[in-house]
Amino acid sequence: MSKIGDIDVGKFPLLLAPMEDVSDPPFRALCKEQGADVVYTEFISSEGLIRNAAKSTMKLDIYEKERPVGIQIFGANLDSMLRSVEIVEASNPDIIDINFGCPVKKVVSKGAGAGILKDIDLMVKLTDAMVKHTKLPVTVKTRLGWDHDSIRIVEVAERLQDVGCAAISIHGRTRAQLYKGNADWKPIAEVKNNPRMHIPVFGNGDVDTPERAVEMRDEYGLDGAMIGRACIGYPWFFKEVKHFFETGEHLAPPTIAERVEVARRHLQMSIGWKGEKLGVFETRRHYTNYFRGIRDIKSYRQKLVTTDDSEGVFKVLDEIEKVFSGYEFV
Repeated sequence: MSKIGDIDVGKFPLLLAPMEDVSDPPFRALCKEQGADVVYTEFISSEGLIRNAAKSTMKLDIYEKERPVGIQIFGANLDSMLRSVEIVEASNPDIIDINFGCPVKKVVSKGAGAGILKDIDLMVKLTDAMVKHTKLPVTVKTRLGWDHDSIRIVEVAERLQDVGCAAISIHGRTRAQLYKGNADWKPIAEVKNNPRMHIPVFGNGDVDTPERAVEMRDEYGLDGAMIGRACIGYPWFFKEVKHFFETGEHLAPPTIAERVEVARRHLQMSIGWKGEKLGVFETRRHYTNYFRGIRDIKSYRQKLVTTDDSEGVFKVLDEIEKVFSGYEFV
């Protein structure tokens, strides 16, 4: 069994990755229903938090049904990060996660996210200070290194553990790769196989089928899988992986009625949390996957991502359920 601090997260837990404009409370709730063991918020700017920026503070919203839930913050300034820890604690999460992996230029250019991979000493110093500043377990999400020539992830993970990091999630790409090429899990396995490591080591990157999750567990020996792109608009992925773990067989895909029902609830929850305009807009990124693999769906999907009011979107969802009722997924 894996533990993050005192939190028992089960045998080979599946974690919902923190994803900007994706891992919000409505989507986290759906993933939790479908078997996600631990969920993380979107990443939150420490500078935004201490300046009380509305977009940052809104991301602190968490709900009891999500637990265990981690709030993820990023930054490169020690004082800002420590002050943001105090703000985060007020939301009462189970875990505080530090983002040392985001490859986006506007984050990296400030020395935050994956930008800190150029300064491992600072990375360790920040983690050390944050661990000492809170009683909550502090975890880290990072990448293999800045580029192929600077991969020192075995040493880095050990140093983070030694200053009190409670678990580490590693994306199997460097910052230079962004999301291109294939994730390399071998260096993550090297971290896990380091005899000095005793905290959970979770793998991230390209876990896009149940078989890949099994491979990460059985061939690479990792402690859990962090799921990102595979579950966008498809929260059933967690349930499908767990079913495959238990039976070795693929779970039947959700029916049209099930997809429409969850898409409808997703939109309703998003509007409830963000308001009509943002709720409609930010749910759009999920529709491609909610209805993937369906022949002749394109025109309906186009309507879903171009309709600006929720009443119109709900009508399109009703049309999809009516037109494609009984559709069989191959």
